[in-house]
Amino acid sequence: MVVTTIVLISVALLIALSVFFYYVPFFLWISARVSGVHISLMQLFLMRIRKVPASVIVRALIEAHKAGLNDVNRDDLEAHYLAGGNVEKVVHALVSASKANIDLGFKMATAIDLAGRDVFQAVQMSVNPKVIETPHVTAVAKDGIQLIAIARVTVRANIRQLVGGAGEDTVLARVGEGIVSSIGSSESHKQVLENPDNISKLVLRKGLDSGTAFEILSIDIADIDIGKNIGAALQIDQAQADKNIAQAKAEERRAMAIALEQEMRAKAQEARAKVIEAEAELPRAMAQAFINGNLGIMDYYKMKNIESDTNMRQNIANPPAPAK
Repeated sequence: MVVTTIVLISVALLIALSVFFYYVPFFLWISARVSGVHISLMQLFLMRIRKVPASVIVRALIEAHKAGLNDVNRDDLEAHYLAGGNVEKVVHALVSASKANIDLGFKMATAIDLAGRDVFQAVQMSVNPKVIETPHVTAVAKDGIQLIAIARVTVRANIRQLVGGAGEDTVLARVGEGIVSSIGSSESHKQVLENPDNISKLVLRKGLDSGTAFEILSIDIADIDIGKNIGAALQIDQAQADKNIAQAKAEERRAMAIALEQEMRAKAQEARAKVIEAEAELPRAMAQAFINGNLGIMDYYKMKNIESDTNMRQNIANPPAPAK
């Protein structure tokens, strides 16, 4: 019975100690005190109640204290954590900025972090500039030759414009637009190939990093290839279009000529029909002339002779085709 009681007391004591050390991180408080960070056990206990990881806050305070960052305090770190920020990255960024003599305050760092940007990476990019490469940029010089260029843009993070500043996609789009404008204003593609640095100089003068989260340090043309002869292709297309137009007009004239010919044939047939109709009336007219005494027998024979002579001449001029 006594043994059972001792075991129960021991288990209860262990549970009580476990609960105590969970809500009152005594060893974490000792670590903070040894590192020179002044924080009370009550504050650590209240962090547990507020569901704030005390270990994260204490480690951040120790790092900031060792780096000489006096503007970092517990309340601000807790507030940033509760707002959904990354306390560790913010402190890392502040320490890196301090060592690199970059003007970065705690409020600015937390604002950048809450804006969704990696503030620690931004500080690193301020120290070590990043090189981003544009996709293939296609442009056409004034002589009609297509050029395909690739540029490497060296950028450095602009800490002051990280909040609300445009990203890498905007920088690449502006650089691509500048390359197209520069090549398009060149008289010949040979000028571009001989002096590709002129593109870089022209693009840099445009201030393409305005309103972005970066500062453009340099733009280097990595490669330029010759593409299609767009001018010649356009001339060929224009010539083909002119040819099609000319053919259409010729077809229209041919159709009009055929229609006119058919109309003339119709008129000729109509005239021939009238002649045949008039010839059909000729015997009746001659008979009436004989009756009236206006036509004699000799006149009739003369007319028949003339008709026979006319038929003979027509047969001589147009002999009949030989029978097959």
